[in-house]
Amino acid sequence: MKLTLVREPNDEATPGFLQIDGKFFCYTIEDPDRKIEEAGCSAKVYGKTCIPRGTYQVKLTHSPRFGMATPEIFDVPCFTSIRIHSGNTVEDTEGCPLVGMHRNGNTVTSSRFAFDALMEVLTPVHKYGIPIELEIL
Repeated sequence: MKLTLVREPNDEATPGFLQIDGKFFCYTIEDPDRKIEEAGCSAKVYGKTCIPRGTYQVKLTHSPRFGMATPEIFDVPCFTSIRIHSGNTVEDTEGCPLVGMHRNGNTVTSSRFAFDALMEVLTPVHKYGIPIELEIL
């Protein structure tokens, strides 16, 4: 399964949208894009930088912070413990992509609904061992 995160960055945040196998699924919001794929890890501001563009593997793993399984994004340069989760603004993340059903500027809403819907799609895929790939554009 292929997830694609298409970004539309601005100065305060990185709004975008998530596609599953080429079809729109939901909106996203992330911390500002500091272009660390070009500038290197020194450009990262801890807890205030979106992950670099690239292609990553995703697995559902238990999150101690959230107390349940969430999609974890693996092998992200300069980052650890990156997960797709619910939240509404950049204040609700420390570098992770947040999902929502609606977007208004730098805010996503109906985030828990979007997260639950994403988990409904990803859980059987993960259960049957089908690889999940995330491409961030």
